[in-house]
Amino acid sequence: MDIDQQIQELVANAPSDGKTPSLVRAIAPALKAIAGDLNHLEYFVNRTSDRAWVVTTLQHRENPSAEKKVVCAYPTLADAKNSDYRSEHANVSAIPIPVIHILFQMLAMKTVNSTVFFEHSGQSTPAVEVSKQQLMDAVKEAYQKRKPPSSQGSELA
Repeated sequence: MDIDQQIQELVANAPSDGKTPSLVRAIAPALKAIAGDLNHLEYFVNRTSDRAWVVTTLQHRENPSAEKKVVCAYPTLADAKNSDYRSEHANVSAIPIPVIHILFQMLAMKTVNSTVFFEHSGQSTPAVEVSKQQLMDAVKEAYQKRKPPSSQGSELA
């Protein structure tokens, strides 16, 4: 499924509340731009038996008190299964998820700071980190571009 099809699926599965589908369409350019910088159309994400995505806490090498919580996205099932970042949970499985859906889910994940996309099978580098702040900034910009300008009174005299 290509990026446009992923966006269409996201819109089609959005709640039909009259707002969410148009909101998804409004932020689609931001999601597409970020996904366009990644190598794969889908990644594998580890999840627990209760279907929650595995979140890994990373510490800064030089400043161990600086932590961030990340979701790791892998290019293959084998990479996800062999990951050093697998959860300590007993029942972890990996599932394929379209890249647009990963980015969209990230918007709703309160405790996640970033998603780390591993780009090459069998290698931990290079990896692309997409921070939640970077994603939020791109979404905000895309949404503001789509909003109609506010009516500030007529300048006609």
